[in-house]
Amino acid sequence: MTQSPSQLVDWAVEDHLVPYPEAEALMKARAAQIAAGQASELVWLLEHPPLYTAGTSARQEDLLAPDQFPVYETGRGGQYTYHGPGQRVAYVMLNLKQRKPDVRAFVCDLENWLIDTLGQFNIKGERRPGRVGIWVAQYDGDRLVSENKIAALGIRLHKWVSYHGISINVSPELSNFGGIVPCGISEHGVTSFEDLGHLTPMSEIDIALRRCFEARFGSTRQVMSPLPKQALAK
Repeated sequence: MTQSPSQLVDWAVEDHLVPYPEAEALMKARAAQIAAGQASELVWLLEHPPLYTAGTSARQEDLLAPDQFPVYETGRGGQYTYHGPGQRVAYVMLNLKQRKPDVRAFVCDLENWLIDTLGQFNIKGERRPGRVGIWVAQYDGDRLVSENKIAALGIRLHKWVSYHGISINVSPELSNFGGIVPCGISEHGVTSFEDLGHLTPMSEIDIALRRCFEARFGSTRQVMSPLPKQALAK
């Protein structure tokens, strides 16, 4: 996907847990500003407190433990997802109208970004037909033992500006995924860097994400948190 012709993509990383309602409000506002030509594109890296989100295709029966964590309805595509500490979330606000107004191609680029990032740590991430997200296959010799999801994605567009984005399981509490049927898929599980034996600091994940993003989407510039100062003081 080509670089936006106007400016570099802002790149912000939070150092504290961000409540979901604050993140969603900021994404919506920033997407509207980008569409109006009033703000730069933004990739925003953060972690959330433990919570579940429901995409536009979520089925109530897939919420197995409705009282375990807060549940937020969201306009992104997909079904139920868990977010929590140890999971790197990257919210991606890009102007597809200035790049390439092709949603399918954009989703493919996001998947490739995830696959490239995992490859920096010798983890082979793969797509699977009919399943959203990026998967890791585990073998016993030549025998396939399991396929587990390590990364998820879901986006929404406002006037061709994307928001929501991707998540990578670095070291979350995997048992927390048990309160939902993740993305509506019950026959496969979830995994993480830690679960696969990769004890990788989040800072190294962030470096790889930025390097691989720039290779596919264009150059970035580091910026301060986009959150209002009063939110940062919480």
